[in-house]
Amino acid sequence: MDEIVLAALNKWPDVPHCYGWLALDARGDWRMRDERAQTLNLAGDKIRNAALLGFINRNYQHDEQGRWYFQNGPQRVYVDLEATPYIAKTVPDTGLMLHTGNAMGHITDAFLSSDGKLILRADNILAQLDDRDLAACLGNMQINGQPAQDEALLSWLTAVDNTADAATLSLQLSPHAPAINIEHGELTQLMLDYGYIARPRLAL
Repeated sequence: MDEIVLAALNKWPDVPHCYGWLALDARGDWRMRDERAQTLNLAGDKIRNAALLGFINRNYQHDEQGRWYFQNGPQRVYVDLEATPYIAKTVPDTGLMLHTGNAMGHITDAFLSSDGKLILRADNILAQLDDRDLAACLGNMQINGQPAQDEALLSWLTAVDNTADAATLSLQLSPHAPAINIEHGELTQLMLDYGYIARPRLAL
C-alpha cells in the first residue's frame, strides 16, 4: 500500500466506504461506473489514465469477508467483479501476468468452465484468463498426453462426471514447465469456494 494512503488512513480512519462505482471487467480493465451506469446496469467507462491505473493496482486488496477494494486514501472503494479478482494475460517471454502488472506466480490449480473460461489459481490468487489469450492456451492443452483436438475437448467439457476412466485434460504453459491437470469448474462456484464476493454492497 502506498505511504500516502497509509498516512491518510491514520489521519481519517472513519471515512464511509464506497460501493458500486468501480468495476473490474473480464479483460482486466478498470471501469468507473457513475450513477447512470449503475442504474442501467452498464459496464461503465474504462479508466485510461496511467497514473490512476497504477495507483489503483498498487492499492488493490480484499477484506476479511472476501470483498475486493481499492484503498483510495482513507476510503475503501469496493470493486464489482465481472469475473475473478484478478485477470491473467499471456506475455511473450514472460509468462502469465496479472492485470495489476505482477507476475501470476506458480500455478497450483486450473479449471475450465462449461462455457470455455480458463481459471487459474496460484496460492491465494484466483485469475480468469483474458479470453483473447485463450486460443494460445488451447494449443498447449493435452488430453491423455495427446494434443487436445476440438472434438475431444468438447467431449471433455460436456462430461457429466470425472470418474477414474475419464479423460485427463492438462495444460503446459511453457516447454520447460510441468503440465497442470485441468479440472471442471464454474466461475460462480469457484468464487464461493474461495470466499470471494463479486458484488460487495453495504448491508442495510
